Amino acid sequence: MNSLLKRQIRKYLSEELKNNEELTTFLNAVDLSYNNFDEQSKMIQRAMSISSDELFTANRKLQNEADEQKEVIEKLKSVIDTLKFYNLKEDEQAEVVELTGSNLVDFIDNKTKEIIKMNKQRQSMLNELAHQNQELSDYAHMVSHDLKSPLRSIDTLTAWLAQDYQETFDDSGKKTLNLIRSNVEKMDTLISGILEYSTIGKNQTEVYDVDLNIIIEDILNSVEVPEHITIKKSSLPTVKGDKYRLQQLFQNLIGNAIKYNDKAKGIIEIGVEDCNTHWQFYIKDNGKGIEETYFDKIFKTFEKLENTPGSSGIGLSIVKKIVELYNGKIWVESKITEGSTFFFTIKK
Repeated sequence: MNSLLKRQIRKYLSEELKNNEELTTFLNAVDLSYNNFDEQSKMIQRAMSISSDELFTANRKLQNEADEQKEVIEKLKSVIDTLKFYNLKEDEQAEVVELTGSNLVDFIDNKTKEIIKMNKQRQSMLNELAHQNQELSDYAHMVSHDLKSPLRSIDTLTAWLAQDYQETFDDSGKKTLNLIRSNVEKMDTLISGILEYSTIGKNQTEVYDVDLNIIIEDILNSVEVPEHITIKKSSLPTVKGDKYRLQQLFQNLIGNAIKYNDKAKGIIEIGVEDCNTHWQFYIKDNGKGIEETYFDKIFKTFEKLENTPGSSGIGLSIVKKIVELYNGKIWVESKITEGSTFFFTIKK
């Protein structure tokens, strides 16, 4: 791809520019930046994959230990019930009491030691898991910075090239430079999305009351809503959570509803239903719709139905992760050409 890019740029240059040493230096800088980006991109994808596998294995092991502890507790409850049932008195069935009591004491002692041992192992594993999470978070920030550096260089170099040689480039050359800058912007958005996704749930913040009506108003004031789209909002509740994460959640869903609405008169509805133990929110649109075969696929990382400018393919993955952070669920109902409705729940 690098050689193709250099060939395309040289194709539209004059003979004088082709032999220009400064331009050769620029092309080599672009080539080096692409190579560095490809290597770093593979590193961060591999790191995220390994981390996910380790977290899944650790969580499964912790779940098994929790089940074992639950079984031990049930047995101890049974022992206590047995003692209460007999309600033995002094001098009554002395030999039986001594034997039964000894067995019960040994049983409780052994189980207590097992619980202490398992708790120590569990705490040690949690400490190690926290350490690995912190290392992964630090690594993600570091790689993100390293990946963005060559992108900024490419963007700056193309900007200089467009400015210094604006009279030399024809319309096709200018279009090529704009295409380069557009793809740089896409990669910058993707890297930011990966970093955001990798840090959700690692840095737990304080949970407090958040008025979702204020959140929605802030979002609608910050995003560009086309004149042909009408947004209808019902009264929303105050929930327990973090303002930043909840704003991410709603902004991604509302942004998608706007971006993929192809109707002359677009309508987006934001509402909620009280389901006793939890709130069930919905964001409905009359846009393009989604085929049923993609209902689960769209929530996976880097899955995009369309190659839309500015889309990283990670937005709905972030949404799903935030919902699960609040022990909720998210799903979609949709019909092609009629629109889509995204539902998600948040516990009260």
